[in-house]
Amino acid sequence: MAARRLHKETHVISRKRGNGILSREIWIDEGTGEVTRYSLAYINHMVFGLDNGRVLGYDNAHGYHHRHFMGSVEPIDFTCYADIEARFESEWVNLRR
Repeated sequence: MAARRLHKETHVISRKRGNGILSREIWIDEGTGEVTRYSLAYINHMVFGLDNGRVLGYDNAHGYHHRHFMGSVEPIDFTCYADIEARFESEWVNLRR
């Protein structure tokens, strides 16, 4: 089945709220409705200047599920997309503090 992009959004975070950009892109299988590809990122060049400013990110590019943090990349256990999204949200909120 063909995959199609279900959702793409970018939110600019004001300086007062911590600065940066939140980016979310989700692709689904049209037949099953399952998430087949995703990319979640918190970008802030003032916090981290490498990796295009990506401070934190989760995606499944390159054939495996992984987490980006300040230039390092590590594989992660994947159970479902909802868990990854919740984990990203929790980590991003903690980084803002």
